[in-house]
Amino acid sequence: MELWSEFSALISAFASQDSWTIRQALAPNSVYIFGLVFLLLAGLALSWVYHHVPVIERYFERTVMIVCYLGTAGIIFWGVIDRFVFSNQQPWSTTIPPFLFMVMAWFGAAYNIRVRTHLSFSEFRSRMPRGGQMACLWLDFVLWFGFALIFLVTTMRVVALSASNFQIVLGTDNTMQWWFLLGAPLAGTLMAARAIENIQDDMKNFRAGEPLIQQSVIGGDA
Repeated sequence: MELWSEFSALISAFASQDSWTIRQALAPNSVYIFGLVFLLLAGLALSWVYHHVPVIERYFERTVMIVCYLGTAGIIFWGVIDRFVFSNQQPWSTTIPPFLFMVMAWFGAAYNIRVRTHLSFSEFRSRMPRGGQMACLWLDFVLWFGFALIFLVTTMRVVALSASNFQIVLGTDNTMQWWFLLGAPLAGTLMAARAIENIQDDMKNFRAGEPLIQQSVIGGDA
C-alpha cells in the first residue's frame, strides 16, 4: 500500500507540474522501482522505433551532438572575437557552453552504447567460447541498464531541485538551468533503450549462429 501511495503521489506531482511537489515526490527510494518500470517500458518502445525507423536509429543522437557542438564552438568563437576585437563580452558566453557540452556528452554516451565504442575488451571476448561471449553481453546490458536507472533517478532529482529553486543560467535574465539539465534524464532513457536494443540484437544473433563480438570503431556507424 505504501508503494502504491508513493506511486500515486509521484503521478499527481508530475500532473500538477509543480516543481516543489515533484521534488518531494522524487525523494523516496521507491522512485528507483518506478524508474525501473519506466525505463523498461520506454526502452522497449524506443528500441522498437530504432528498429523500424532507420533515420532515427542512425541520426537522432548524432544530430543532437552536432547541434550542441556547433552551438558551443560558435558561442566560444564569437566570444573571442567579441572580447578582443570589440572589447565586449556577452555575460552568458561562458555559462551556456558548459550546459551544451553536458547535453552533447550524455547523448553521445547513449549513441556509443549502441555502437559499442565504450570499453568492452572486444579482443579478449572474441577468444571466449560462444556461451561466455553471450554472458559478457548480458553483463553489458545489466551494467548499462543499471547505470541508466541510477542516472535517471539522480538527475531527475537535480532537475527538480533546480526548477524548485528557480535557478537561472548565470548571465541571462530568464533562461532556466533545468531546461538544459533535463537533457540528462532524457539521455538516461536513451541509454536504457540502446542497451535493450543491443541485447535484442545479441539474442537474435545468438539464436541464428551469427558472430556475437564485433570490433568497434570510434566514429563508426550503428
